[in-house]
Amino acid sequence: MQLGRRSLLLAAAAGTATAATGTAAAAEPRTGGGPVVIGHRGAAGWRPEHTAPSYTYAVQTGADWIEPDLVPTKDHVLVVRHENEISQTTDVARHPEFADRRTTKTVDGRPVTGWFTEDFTLAELKTLRAVERLPAVRNRNTVFDGRAEVMTFQEVVDLARRLSREHGRTVAVFPETKHPTYFRSLGLPLEPKLAAAIRRNRLGRRECVVQSFEPTSLQRMTGLGVPLWQALGTTGGPYDLPGRTYKEMMTPAGLAEIAAYADWIGPDKASLVGTSLVADAHAAGLRIGPYTFRAENQFLPERFRRGSGANDFGDAFAEYALYYRMGVDAVVTDFPDLAVIARRS
Repeated sequence: MQLGRRSLLLAAAAGTATAATGTAAAAEPRTGGGPVVIGHRGAAGWRPEHTAPSYTYAVQTGADWIEPDLVPTKDHVLVVRHENEISQTTDVARHPEFADRRTTKTVDGRPVTGWFTEDFTLAELKTLRAVERLPAVRNRNTVFDGRAEVMTFQEVVDLARRLSREHGRTVAVFPETKHPTYFRSLGLPLEPKLAAAIRRNRLGRRECVVQSFEPTSLQRMTGLGVPLWQALGTTGGPYDLPGRTYKEMMTPAGLAEIAAYADWIGPDKASLVGTSLVADAHAAGLRIGPYTFRAENQFLPERFRRGSGANDFGDAFAEYALYYRMGVDAVVTDFPDLAVIARRS
């Protein structure tokens, strides 16, 4: 299959009309319907991430789960942003009333300069508007800049339930605790607030899966009756376990340890190539959902690139087909519409 950008766009448009009638999603593996398709920050390839339009478009085009990354406000409300530093995803720099809040902090051992959610109340964050995080890559998405506000986690849950009713299938939320050790050190722990939201909304296994790169954050979430997902990086290790590496965690012994508290692993998709990780995860009783699938050439293996531009669309369908053949249980993607079309093939 050698489809360029135009072919992908046409296929996506054709698939949109029928996506909403697909099989019901669940936090458990799909039965006979192929891997779960998870909308990474919504449909981040088509709309500014972590916005209501992004989540809505993801579900309209067939996503089974939608992913909100969680960070806290100054008044300890969980909001959805990829990072607590918000200069790349909001118009905060255009607000002179907040100019004095620009600062440098050390987050997980790295200096970061900008504006941080923990320095704003929810009411203040609601005065900001979302913008495209990768404008040079996804210039088409900038047309939506300034149209959506920062959402709370509760608003994402409410949206998922409304979309579930509209589309006649269960749409699960897939929250990630971001920098939990850092926020705990500030007196703004994520886990109690997330646990309270899960209980308050009576979210069960079909409606919620909790993920984190930090094992101790997940271990604080046991007993809630929802699946837990251990995310895994390609280098280094979890910030909360100095000396522990992701490479060690992806060995059979490491996977057995993860299986004691989690139900899923989520490695970078590169970690599956030329390895036995899928088989090893299944042998440990874990499901596996690699991240992050994107359609632009710069994010694709060289053999799937088409055209000469880094931001041109390559043969994303061929990449999905490769991982579906590997036996993955889910894919985390910026383009859930394309993943759903590939799943039907």
